[in-house]
Amino acid sequence: MKKACTFLLLLLFFTSCIAQTKIVKPKDNSKIKSLNEKPKLVVGIVIDQMRYDYLTKFYAKYTDDGFKRLVNEGFNCENAHFNYIPTYTAVGHASIYTGTTPMHHGIISNWWYDKFSKKQIYCVDNTNFKTVGSDSDKGNKSPYRMLTTTITDELHLHQNMKGKTIGIAIKDRSSILPAGHTANAAYWYDGEGDGKWITSSFYMKELPNWVQRFNDLKKPAMYLSQPWNTLYDINSYTESMADDNPYEGKFEGEEAPVFPHDLPKLKEKNEGNGLLKSTPFGNSFTADFAKAAIIGEQLGQDNFTDFLAISFSSTDYIGHRYGVDAKEIEDTYLRLDKELASFFNFLDENVGKGNYTLFLTADHAAVQVPSYLQDLNIPSGYFDSKGFKKYINARMLSHFKSDSLIENISNFQIFLNKEKITALNLDIHKVAQTIVDEAIGFDGVYKVVTAKTLQNANFTKGVLQLLQNGYNQKFSGDILIVPNPSTIIRGITTGTSHGSGYSYDTHVPLFFYGKGVKKGKTNRYIPIIDIAPTLSNLLQISFPNATSGKVIEEVID
Repeated sequence: MKKACTFLLLLLFFTSCIAQTKIVKPKDNSKIKSLNEKPKLVVGIVIDQMRYDYLTKFYAKYTDDGFKRLVNEGFNCENAHFNYIPTYTAVGHASIYTGTTPMHHGIISNWWYDKFSKKQIYCVDNTNFKTVGSDSDKGNKSPYRMLTTTITDELHLHQNMKGKTIGIAIKDRSSILPAGHTANAAYWYDGEGDGKWITSSFYMKELPNWVQRFNDLKKPAMYLSQPWNTLYDINSYTESMADDNPYEGKFEGEEAPVFPHDLPKLKEKNEGNGLLKSTPFGNSFTADFAKAAIIGEQLGQDNFTDFLAISFSSTDYIGHRYGVDAKEIEDTYLRLDKELASFFNFLDENVGKGNYTLFLTADHAAVQVPSYLQDLNIPSGYFDSKGFKKYINARMLSHFKSDSLIENISNFQIFLNKEKITALNLDIHKVAQTIVDEAIGFDGVYKVVTAKTLQNANFTKGVLQLLQNGYNQKFSGDILIVPNPSTIIRGITTGTSHGSGYSYDTHVPLFFYGKGVKKGKTNRYIPIIDIAPTLSNLLQISFPNATSGKVIEEVID
């Protein structure tokens, strides 16, 4: 009897265990399945020089399927900022995709003074490689100056180099840096001759057939065969200034900066087919090519996740010429909205809604035209770089009996002539601090700090924290300068620029959309370097190797 009871108890115990196992097992499997379900395609979109308020200012005129689709169906980070100085194109694209700042990734500007070779260098120039796709030297490029991996690199590494990574932009740096070191291809625009998409021998020996076929269409000539007029009635562009105003630049050969812009007539005096990049049709041309890439490379069609990095560059060229309040800017963004709507619908049809993940942001924003602000009695201005150099050299002559102690001044950085300082038996740190003490008195200078200070202090807030995040000990200058708000270096008083750590340059849109993304929004401060770790978490891959950003937890579904 006792044995029978024991047997029954054991039977009940094992039955209970089996029952529990049957209940738990489907739950565990569902977790594993969810973990392995990744988007077939990730699309990164960067809009060059897009201020956050372009989203709100023109919102009523946007279509339902462009920017509004991201607002209504995606996750909107309303308070996204770049967390470093300087806010330039190359730096922005590198920071977005590496998840860190110039302190680590090494891209400190578009162009910068190289204190080792004693010359100005460009962020992606590399004479070890040749142009593929044209006879020009505009393809002698690679990403080798970027010292860290990108989200695109890490995706490739995670998949054992399976899947494809492609970068596309009119600007070479805006294509090359996001695509990373392991990209299958990066393409950019060569406006010489017929106007073609080209690449570098860093990626391939010859253009794929689909790129050659696209170039054979000669779309630049088609886009430039008609005047640039407003998309809608110009009188409805009430969010912008008068069409004819003194704060806007002009194309060569124009008498006034007004619509319509006669592109066929202007073409000859404005870089030929290179004129395309300075019109909204450059964005259309980029979107056309991105669609061709998806079809030509069959992106999003297999079991490995592909990555397409797109940058719309024409917005920057137009902003620099006309400023942020011009009707040209309003028209450009209304047209871009329609291009985005068309592109999103294209992704739905060719990759499948629910099969792709997308983010959209900008590489920096821009200041309102300082001469316009001056006329409104708002403090602003133009930094006299030549006068500053003359002033500092004179002060050095007074203090140290030499006006040859400075080797270079560029990008609001001063590089000391260390050989001369050593030859004169001067203390380099004393010289640097003297420059700081004198430079602060120059008109337009807000703050000045030595490299030694940035190396030995830890700034946790304010403009000096941004300056420190952008300082790279190996490449940056010996003294760094912060200009007054709304103060830029520019030889003319029309149009705009960027580069500072003030909110007009740092505040940009940031959206996530698609597979794995929650619908919603946040107005908490989000540094732009959080994009890469957020995508890494969503994809369940390693973070880029110098990431200093954090996962935006609210985004992940």
